[in-house]
Amino acid sequence: MRQTTTRQTTTAQAASGVQNTSGAQAATPAPAYQPPWWLRSGHAQTVFASLGRGVPPVPYRRERLDTDDGDFLDLDWLAHEPSGSPRPLAVVAHGLEGNTHRPYMVGMARTLHEAGFDVLAWNFRGCSEEPNRLLRSYHSGATDDLRRVLQHAERSAYTTFALVGFSLGGNLTLKYLAEEAGTAPGRIAAAVAISVPVDLAAGAAHLARWDNQGYMLYFMRKLRRKVYEKAQRYPALSTKGLDRMRTFQAFDDAYTAPIHGFRDADDYWARCSAKPHLHRIAVPTLLLNAADDPFLPPACYPHAEAEANSKVTLEVSAYGGHVGFVTREGAYWSERRAAAFFAEHVTVESTADGG
Repeated sequence: MRQTTTRQTTTAQAASGVQNTSGAQAATPAPAYQPPWWLRSGHAQTVFASLGRGVPPVPYRRERLDTDDGDFLDLDWLAHEPSGSPRPLAVVAHGLEGNTHRPYMVGMARTLHEAGFDVLAWNFRGCSEEPNRLLRSYHSGATDDLRRVLQHAERSAYTTFALVGFSLGGNLTLKYLAEEAGTAPGRIAAAVAISVPVDLAAGAAHLARWDNQGYMLYFMRKLRRKVYEKAQRYPALSTKGLDRMRTFQAFDDAYTAPIHGFRDADDYWARCSAKPHLHRIAVPTLLLNAADDPFLPPACYPHAEAEANSKVTLEVSAYGGHVGFVTREGAYWSERRAAAFFAEHVTVESTADGG
């Protein structure tokens, strides 16, 4: 476990392998995550959770939200039967090149639905197995799309929200909360962000290391495929050198930054990283990162920022990998932890439909 010293780390947490950093002392220590004996490696956790987890599907209801700029977002709803006043709505955002059917998304949707929430899991542009219409896509700071999703949910009579974001979706969620610091309280009851590279430049450099090349090959293969598809519809989009790109630095310099209005990759990362804005978050927020996450360098564990803001709690478990936190059966630990955190901050009526 990466060792740091903070004023808010309790004796119980230190012994259990969980560090809690917050400007406000937690009422009770967070329960420790204890991984299966064969998953005490960050790489093993990451790979198993992504490729080895079998999650029964949930009965999503797909809705296409046409955006005001001529594109669309595909939303997947998991709602209870109507029962008078609306339930709180959990809005869940996936990670880089993910979608709402990834195991971690389905697992979180199921757990929060069983806890009494209606759930809206949303696909970023171009991530719902159908190319989006515009040249623009999604990125780590595309908070405008989360804003559109929430405004749409409000038009559907929802008034109380809980936000969840994984990895890239976690950074996006945290940045949105900072941007909406003046309006979020009263609408958004709480948020949970899991395995988040809150410092995008540091995270990109870390994933470019030789020992993370397997992950980079996976992401770059998927990103290249999308660029080639877009180039067929937008001939001005050059694919020169695309096959030789091996890092986010190269890809974001060539595509993400110029397409979305940034000068270059460094400008994109600086303007879209959530870390410099954590002090502005005004609703109870849990940031859950594992110390053995192979995607996250030390800069992505914002102890000082969490300690300076009583609304932000950073929990660092010894194990968990990237979007892992595997358990032997049932909901994963991160899903249970999110539900427990929301139980402290969100009022949910008992489930009348057994769900």
